[in-house]
Amino acid sequence: MDICEKIAYIKGLAEGLGLDEATKEGKILAAIIDLLGDITEEICDIEDGCDELMEQIDAVDEDLSALEEVIYDDDDCECDCDDCDCDCDDEVYEIECPACNDIIYLDAEMLAEEGMTCPNCGTELEFDFDDCDCGCDCCDCEKEDEE
Repeated sequence: MDICEKIAYIKGLAEGLGLDEATKEGKILAAIIDLLGDITEEICDIEDGCDELMEQIDAVDEDLSALEEVIYDDDDCECDCDDCDCDCDDEVYEIECPACNDIIYLDAEMLAEEGMTCPNCGTELEFDFDDCDCGCDCCDCEKEDEE
């Protein structure tokens, strides 16, 4: 039996005994049983609230785990290393917009595109890697150096 069932059982016993609430002892026992009933209701409400909070915490934990998998997932790494402790996905390049002089940060994937629009002023930016000597995988500068 849980605590709610136990107090209901005690109340049933007290009613079955036919306690005389006119006597001093009967008044005290009835007051104690009522107090126990109130305490039990509060405890049951707290338990219900805790159960609800635990369900919400579990849902948040599941969402956080899914988010961690997306953020820290190394399966998308295109390098050939086995334990993939490299920072190949973390390389960030910065370029300056010639129109507004805003610094734009790009990763290798964004840099591999032919061009883009400046997020600050909307100017069309084009990337020319013909004379690139950066050593990155985003252009053909290494291939040209080998020829």
